[in-house]
Amino acid sequence: MSHGGGASNAVAMRDAAVRLGGREIWSGVDFNVRAGELVAILGPNGAGKSTLLRVLLGLLAPSHGQVRVLGLPPGGARQHIGYLPQRRVFDASTRIRGVDLVRLGLDGDRWGLPLPAWGRWGGGGAARAARLRVAEVIELVGAGGYAKRPIGECSGGEQQRLLIAQALVRRPRLLVLDEPLDGLDIPNQAAVTALVQRICRAEGVAVLLVAHDVNPLLPYLDRILYLAGGRAAGGTSQEVITGPKLSELYGTPIEVLRTSDGRLVVVGHPEGHVAHGPRHVLQ
Repeated sequence: MSHGGGASNAVAMRDAAVRLGGREIWSGVDFNVRAGELVAILGPNGAGKSTLLRVLLGLLAPSHGQVRVLGLPPGGARQHIGYLPQRRVFDASTRIRGVDLVRLGLDGDRWGLPLPAWGRWGGGGAARAARLRVAEVIELVGAGGYAKRPIGECSGGEQQRLLIAQALVRRPRLLVLDEPLDGLDIPNQAAVTALVQRICRAEGVAVLLVAHDVNPLLPYLDRILYLAGGRAAGGTSQEVITGPKLSELYGTPIEVLRTSDGRLVVVGHPEGHVAHGPRHVLQ
């Protein structure tokens, strides 16, 4: 998955490996992401997708190899990363307005549990700049029509757009989205993915998106990284989501079929409890 030119890469991993509790989660990962690219991280539960995100966020050190994020060791790049953790659902009793939730991305902690610090912005030019930036990202994600409503009154897709705006508000150079489509219906999955691709292009942001199902992403992705069996395969979906490539990763015969509506289906996937059945739409 290498493109060379390490200085231009938002993410660069070279022969990277991770061990947890004496067990190797994955190894031999070579992986680049450039500015303006939308790259999905795929694989079954337990393959190490969230572990890879922890490495990139500087929360877990690799056991082998080299990892650079925005040209720095991962921990040194946190202030330049926008992070959306696995989906939070706000129920109808949550009264904070969408615009205030986005504002918390500026005022609080950037790792998904914002803590207010309103005094930091004070008044004058800094406060005005903060208001303008919040309004800018709300417009960017198309949430202007409902951003002043309580977040608990917004639909799942609307909530997710506001959370993406929160992750963008600090002008990150890398946006990390952990299963942002989880719990959304198919139209909202497509809408959110199209939005993320547009953000990639408009803001020049590199985006890493963890997903279970590649199908809603297929029209929008630049490349994918597929983790399975302690190994990784990277490239375009046409290069990676093939019977021979997945058979190599899993060490067992795998067949990939394309349905009449263009969706990919994997047949013969091992570990049915992980793969949600021996025949399933690719996850």
